[in-house]
Amino acid sequence: MSVARTSLLAGALLGLLLATPASAVRFEVSGTAGAELRLFTGAPLLPGQDAEPQPSLSFQPELRWSSENRRHRFTVVPFFRWDGRDPERTHADLREAWWRWSGKRGSLLIGWNKVFWGVTESRHLIDVINQDDALEDVDREDKLGQPMIELSTDHRWGNLSLYLLPGHRRLAFPGRSGRLRLPVPIVGRDVHESSAGSEHVDAAVRWSHYLGEVDLGVSWFHGHSREPRLLPAPGGLTPRYDLIHQLGIDLQLTKGAWLWKLETLVREGHGRTFTATVAGFERSFYQAVGRGGDIGLLVELLHDDRDATAPPTAFQRDVFVGTRLAFNDTQDTSILLGVIQDLEGSGRTVFVEGERRFGQHGKLELEGRFFGGLAADDPAAVFAADDFVTLRWSLFW
Repeated sequence: MSVARTSLLAGALLGLLLATPASAVRFEVSGTAGAELRLFTGAPLLPGQDAEPQPSLSFQPELRWSSENRRHRFTVVPFFRWDGRDPERTHADLREAWWRWSGKRGSLLIGWNKVFWGVTESRHLIDVINQDDALEDVDREDKLGQPMIELSTDHRWGNLSLYLLPGHRRLAFPGRSGRLRLPVPIVGRDVHESSAGSEHVDAAVRWSHYLGEVDLGVSWFHGHSREPRLLPAPGGLTPRYDLIHQLGIDLQLTKGAWLWKLETLVREGHGRTFTATVAGFERSFYQAVGRGGDIGLLVELLHDDRDATAPPTAFQRDVFVGTRLAFNDTQDTSILLGVIQDLEGSGRTVFVEGERRFGQHGKLELEGRFFGGLAADDPAAVFAADDFVTLRWSLFW
C-alpha cells in the first residue's frame, strides 16, 4: 500500500476522532506485553540458521474511543515484535486502526481491521481477508491488519457484509538465520498478476444467518491471493500473487454436546480450478475431569485437490484428531493436544497448546509443534528439523 494512501486514510481517521466532542467520548487504554522463548529440539538443517534458543519480546497496546451513544467507535491496535536471533522476525504492524459507525440496521467501518471467517479447528480454509503474519508462527493463526471499507447490514434474512480491500499485504519470510524458513532464499520484488500491482483493490462479500441449530455462511472473494506461488529466479525464489476468485461455505450444526463443522471452497486463478474441504465434529464431555472440567474430542478430515499449478499445501488428504481440556478453574487453565496425519503417507504434525492465568494480569502459555515421518516431496518437509517448544509470559493491563 502506498505511503500517500496510508497517510490519507490515517489522516481521515484522526480527523473523525478530533471532530468528536471530547465530552461525548469514552476512552479506554489496554494492551499486552509479552516475553517469549522458543526452543528447538534439534540441530538446524540449513546453513546459516541459528542453533541457539530464540528469545523475543512483543508489545500490543490497544486504544479505544466510543461516543456516548456508541454510534461512533475508534480503535487503534499496533503490534511490535523484537527477536533476538532473526532480524527479519523483528517487525511491526498495524493490526487495527478503524472508525466504525453503527446504526439500527447496519454499520460502516473504514480503516485497518482483522476479519475472521470459519468454524473448523485444524485449518482455517476460507479465511481469506487478512494476510498471514508468518513471522509470528507457521500455524496461520496470526494475521496482519488489512486496509478496508466494510459495510454490513442486518435483516431477518441474515447479515450481509461487503468489503473493499485496497492495498495487498505481502507474505513476509524468516531471514537466513531464522528457523522455520525455506531452504531457498526469497529474492527480487513480489510479482502481482494485476497491472495495478499491490495497489489493486480486492473485493469480498459474505452472507451469514442462523437457521435453527445451523450457523451458515457463504462468501465470495476476488483479488490477489494471500498464498503466493514461488517462482524460480536468479539466486532464489520470487513470490507471485495470482488474481483469484474464491467461493466459500462454512457451516456449524449444534446438537446438544455435538458441534458438526464444515468449511469448503472452490478457487480459480492458480491454473486449474480446485476444491478443498475440512469437515468434522467436536464432542464435549462436561464435568468429566478434575473438579468440573470439560473434555472435548475433535475429529476432522481434510481434502485439497489442487495440483502443481497452485501454491503448495500439506493438507491434500489428512485427518486431524485432538482433545481439548478446559479445567474451568479460576485460572482458566486449558490444554489442546492434536495430531494431523497424512492419509497418503507417513507424515504427521503433532502440536500442544496450554495456557493458565496468574492473577488478574498475567498469563503463561506453552506451545509445541513436532514434525515426523515427512517425505521429501511434502511441503512441510522444510521444517523436518525444526521441532520446537515456545514458552510465553504475557502481562495484560
